[in-house]
Amino acid sequence: MLQDTSTGTEVSKVQPATLPEHQFETVRHILFGTLTALRNTIALLHKLNYAEPNDWIQPLPTGRPNEVMAILTKHIRVD
Repeated sequence: MLQDTSTGTEVSKVQPATLPEHQFETVRHILFGTLTALRNTIALLHKLNYAEPNDWIQPLPTGRPNEVMAILTKHIRVD
C-alpha cells in the first residue's frame, strides 16, 4: 500500500486487469506448383487477410521440372 503524503491516508495500489490467456498452436502450410501458381495463391491469401506475402519462405525448387514449394508457418489462437 502507498501512503498519500498530503493527507496521511493509505492508498491502495490499483492492479491492471489481467487479460485472458490464449492457447496457440502452430500450423504449417506447404504449397507446391509453378512459381506463377504459388505467387497467385500467396497473393490471394494476402487479399483474404490470411497471410502476409513476406511470411512465406522464398520458393524452393523441388527437383521436379517447373515445380517449386513455399512454406508458411502460422500461430493460430485456439480457445
